[in-house]
Amino acid sequence: MRKIDSVPAIKLLKRDAHKGDRGRMVLVAGSLPMSGAARLAGWGALRSGAGLVTVATPEVIQPIVASDLPCAMTLPLPSRKGVFTAAGATAVREATADAFGIGPGIDTTVAPFLRKLLKGLATPVVLDADALNVLAAHEDLLAELEGPRVLTPHPGEASRLLGREVPRDAKGRIAAAEELADRHHAIVVLKGASTIVTDADRYYVNKTGNPGMATGGSGDVLTGVLTTRLAQGADPLDAAIQAVALHGHAGDLACAAVGEHGMIATDIVGNLPAALSALIETKPKSQKRTGSRRRG
Repeated sequence: MRKIDSVPAIKLLKRDAHKGDRGRMVLVAGSLPMSGAARLAGWGALRSGAGLVTVATPEVIQPIVASDLPCAMTLPLPSRKGVFTAAGATAVREATADAFGIGPGIDTTVAPFLRKLLKGLATPVVLDADALNVLAAHEDLLAELEGPRVLTPHPGEASRLLGREVPRDAKGRIAAAEELADRHHAIVVLKGASTIVTDADRYYVNKTGNPGMATGGSGDVLTGVLTTRLAQGADPLDAAIQAVALHGHAGDLACAAVGEHGMIATDIVGNLPAALSALIETKPKSQKRTGSRRRG
């Protein structure tokens, strides 16, 4: 594989930009015990520049999610015992979206819902958390997904997907991420210290972040950030690299403010706007970057 050493810059907003230009996205997140996952993913999206965010969440927790996300819309879906049912998949598919982020806090019993949602879907998708745990038990789940897909496992989720432990050394982690990317025809973000991003042909080792980010909800925030990058039209591999660098830099800013030991996921959210500024182009370019859009 070829190593990528730099983070692609995020383009400046056009002076006449409207909210639709900044990406329309749907986050499929939450269950009765895990409303916080949906809220953190929503805040991650909003604070990383999304134009229009809709959080699709079980109807039983929709009031909780909506009350915490005044800048986002919510889509309440049918649920059983506070968990998505297949009946809600059609409503998600019919929502206007440039990208979907699926998985934070959705529970591991939602295979029928995910199968119906993903079948034939051509819109870029981020799969995280419980969506990955369902995939580990139902390997054919992505067989009929038509669009780019980005998988964001932590080492435990990656181990379940591979059926074996993920090594802790850098070379072993890169190899594991490459194997997952090749197996699922995906961009893979293998989270952890020095997060690995790969499409099985190229790879990037993230240079931002710190141990304080090893806290509940940090990955949910990343799902929101990454879905935003996809919704704004970034190439899937570029989007994943940008997202992990941005997320990690926000974590470094949070660490400088509160220290590693007391950091929580909302500290990362609060520092996303400042971190975003560091990745934005300093001036408009006369020519747009071109290149093929590889299926992710």
